[in-house]
Amino acid sequence: MKIKPSGLKFQAIIFIILSVIISCSKDESSTVNNYFVSKELISSFTKSYINAMLDVASKTAPELNNLKSLISSDVNIYKIVYKTTVKGEEINVSGLVCVPSTPGDYPVLSFQNGTNTLNASAPTEYSLNYSYQLVEYIASMGYVVVFADYPGFGESVQVPHPYLVSEPTVRSLVDMLFAVRELANSDLKDITIKNEYYLLGYSQGGWATLALHKALELDYSNEFNLKGSACGAGPYNIFLLLQSMTSTAVYPMPVYIGYILNAYIAYNQFTNPVTDILKEPYATRLGTLYNGMLTSDQINSQLTTSVPGLLNSAFLSGFATMPEYVSVKSALEKNSVTAWHSYKPLLLIHGGKDTHVNPVSTENMYAAMIQAGTSADLCKKVIVPDVDHGDGLVPCMIQSIMFLQGLKTSN
Repeated sequence: MKIKPSGLKFQAIIFIILSVIISCSKDESSTVNNYFVSKELISSFTKSYINAMLDVASKTAPELNNLKSLISSDVNIYKIVYKTTVKGEEINVSGLVCVPSTPGDYPVLSFQNGTNTLNASAPTEYSLNYSYQLVEYIASMGYVVVFADYPGFGESVQVPHPYLVSEPTVRSLVDMLFAVRELANSDLKDITIKNEYYLLGYSQGGWATLALHKALELDYSNEFNLKGSACGAGPYNIFLLLQSMTSTAVYPMPVYIGYILNAYIAYNQFTNPVTDILKEPYATRLGTLYNGMLTSDQINSQLTTSVPGLLNSAFLSGFATMPEYVSVKSALEKNSVTAWHSYKPLLLIHGGKDTHVNPVSTENMYAAMIQAGTSADLCKKVIVPDVDHGDGLVPCMIQSIMFLQGLKTSN
């Protein structure tokens, strides 16, 4: 059948219009994510399960009873993969996102984990770890809980973990917040995120939390509305931390000393060779210990608790003052969290008998924050009496959660 020219012109116009409509529809429905890569549901907790677990745990830690009245929802736990940059290279990293099952509009709570050396114990690898579950339960209190593996674990086990190295740590945590925002916008049904952010961490995570608090307040205030933070037992001044570790003949956790040195070497934080710092056989052995395959106890057994036996005498006597160790001192100071005038609520909490991270770290940080202009009405300090580093975890966490919950309810 012959088609008239006018009919061809009409069909062409219709074709163009349909093409534009389809093209626009595709653009509107497709989401381009800069950070978020994927999510996977890995477990769920019912409200009754959470209450039952708190009942059991409160028999040894009665403080946990304070949380039961706050439990209000079942919780879904996802592993997410997202993008960050480490040593100038974009890589995929991972973390947990814990979401209330009840539809709603929720603030974000970002938890920063304590020291871990074993990949199998990373949050996304062992989400049912009982100590992690306490953090995951917080989602039932009305938060989207974000829980990063950190670079070096989970999806990024191939890279060295930047232990107490500030830039890649903070970068990965900020990028996870961006990723979770993208996740909520595109892939969490009936869940939206308020522009309200709370931070919580203990030990290494206390240091990371304070560093993240400072970054969100000073560098990302237009992106994230930080409401407050609780930092537990953090080694905020890493130079003083190493001085404290090396000031006695015996230090019970040489794994921490080795972890700092291994990370600072991997991330080019100082110029000294490891043989300037560690004695043999520990200098040669160091690079084999922090590969994600060994526990802290296993690493301790490959080092020594004798400080003079572990560290060179010249380093022990002169790393704070001698010119040959200036790059070491500079690196420790650069990766410390320095005080600033904060306008956001902050709790600094520490066990009074902590032998791993001296509570003077928190005492000094609090005094420096006040001296920098932070109001004592905003910055609070609590020293929990008679508890060491491990024993202090639960009481410090409970008080921290209640502090953040108080900020949340006051908003």
